[in-house]
Amino acid sequence: MKAIIMTAVGAPDVLQLQDIDEPNISTTTQIKVRLKAAGVNPVDTKIRHHGLLYDMPLPAVLGCDGAGEVVEIGSAVSQFKPGDKVWFCHGGLGREQGNYADYTVLDQRWVGLMPDTASFVEAAALPLVLITAWGALFDRGGLQAGQTVLIHAGAGGVGHVAIQLAKLKGARVITTVSSEQKAEFVKALGADEVILYTQRDVADAVNELTGGNGADVVFDTVGAEVFKQSIAATAHFGRLITLLDPGELNLAEARMRNLLIGFELMLTPMLRDLSEARDKHLDILKHCAQWFDQGLLKTHISEQLPLADAIKAHQLIEAGHSSGKIVLTL
Repeated sequence: MKAIIMTAVGAPDVLQLQDIDEPNISTTTQIKVRLKAAGVNPVDTKIRHHGLLYDMPLPAVLGCDGAGEVVEIGSAVSQFKPGDKVWFCHGGLGREQGNYADYTVLDQRWVGLMPDTASFVEAAALPLVLITAWGALFDRGGLQAGQTVLIHAGAGGVGHVAIQLAKLKGARVITTVSSEQKAEFVKALGADEVILYTQRDVADAVNELTGGNGADVVFDTVGAEVFKQSIAATAHFGRLITLLDPGELNLAEARMRNLLIGFELMLTPMLRDLSEARDKHLDILKHCAQWFDQGLLKTHISEQLPLADAIKAHQLIEAGHSSGKIVLTL
């Protein structure tokens, strides 16, 4: 089968299109999927640049997000049959094969049925960002109807679904973007107020929009500097959730505000083999599939590229400033 192989740690050109052996079912609860599309996420580029998340040798196949059709099932598989259309976030971290390939094999317990109305491209774009946004907003952030949430980088892969989930919850959404074009994009997703962080101090703008109170929940999808600036934008007794390591910070003001600070890493169930958290992920995908089919949730695909253009996909993500998701098709 065709696959994109990470041959070394380094720049995007370490990714090579090669022929490798098809994976085979090895346990009774596994399924084999003919992949139709693979989502490309920033974590893919970080693994390629810094190394695998397991102590395993290269080469490796990257790609956590996948969507495709079941072609074979193990003898104890009860949830799926050949022909089922499925989506999942599994593999691509250095232990199990990722989804930049024609086929993958994985346990049925990681897999959900795709939304009925979604294309394979749309389905492959969503699992990681949906699970990440849900975990940050609701599980770690405790976001409730009527509260105000600040979502940084609202036009990005995680941000653009986080806006929609927060609005479905009944929250007021403030978000940050870099341009007027992106401002129009996030408004169309439901954002109530948009701050151009290139033109205004974000904390000042949030406090102005909230009568000096700050946001009840702040969701940082960017990193250390944004996390630091977000403390002053978070309401007293509020929650500040980040996807990344904020580094060494002076947390005196966070302490004075009695902030709850939380981290969201949706890869933890894979990295630590946590079955209960895995089941939670599938519950999230089930809920989101229903919303997608009801027209309440959508994804924006900024680039749809053939598998052979994986290098370009990584270059686009690392260049930044893209909206929505990038997907490889097979």
